[in-house]
Amino acid sequence: MQTDARHSAILTHARRDGAVAATTLADTLGVTVQTIRRDLRDMCKAGLLERTHGGAVLPSGVRNIGYDDRRALSRDAKMRIALRTAKLIPDNASLFLNIGTTVEAVAHALHAHRNLMVITNNLNVANILARNPTCDVVVAGGSLRRSDGGLVGDLAALAIARFKVDIAIVGASAIDPNGDLLDFDPEEVRVSRQILDAARSSILVADKTKFTRKAPVRIASLSEIDHFVTNGIPSESFAASCQDWQTQLLLV
Repeated sequence: MQTDARHSAILTHARRDGAVAATTLADTLGVTVQTIRRDLRDMCKAGLLERTHGGAVLPSGVRNIGYDDRRALSRDAKMRIALRTAKLIPDNASLFLNIGTTVEAVAHALHAHRNLMVITNNLNVANILARNPTCDVVVAGGSLRRSDGGLVGDLAALAIARFKVDIAIVGASAIDPNGDLLDFDPEEVRVSRQILDAARSSILVADKTKFTRKAPVRIASLSEIDHFVTNGIPSESFAASCQDWQTQLLLV
């Protein structure tokens, strides 16, 4: 059994039982305990599980994993998502980009675009796009969240409310099966909500691991999003829902 298939099977058992034991998984999947322990270590680092003595449990859903770990998670998928998203964005456009590692990947993918105006509450995005000499960058004010370079709070929301841009590009920490986009910080969610309200069209960028995660604060519904760029969806019924919502689903 390949690594991705084992990880999927482990998650299935964890969702069914709430917890998994390394020895039981090894017997069930026909691999060594050492292999399962390595899988659990990798999945916990990715935020899919939390380690316990002898196994793992589903994450609590009330705190995010570290930013550097999120940046490393699904790195190739995020780059494919970013390159596909960049094709949706014309030159001479105005954009919002919010906080998130996939959004940062989109900023990298815009290096050859010309005459963009980008408003962002993400210092990492601002620094990336500062290397593009034809891109005007506006950084929203707000309280600096040192863990990820995000600017949040009332000042950030007020700054963003002054603009009306062509496209908002947003990420999310989790996606509920009913299409709700979720995050951990109410202050960040308020700014993300303001970004969506102040854009003529919107693009959600999120890799498929977001379907396996939980977060407590609702940003919006996927039915409010024009394009969703991802590398996988949980079911065909989810794709049908996107069609009902008139959200264009773009798989990479």
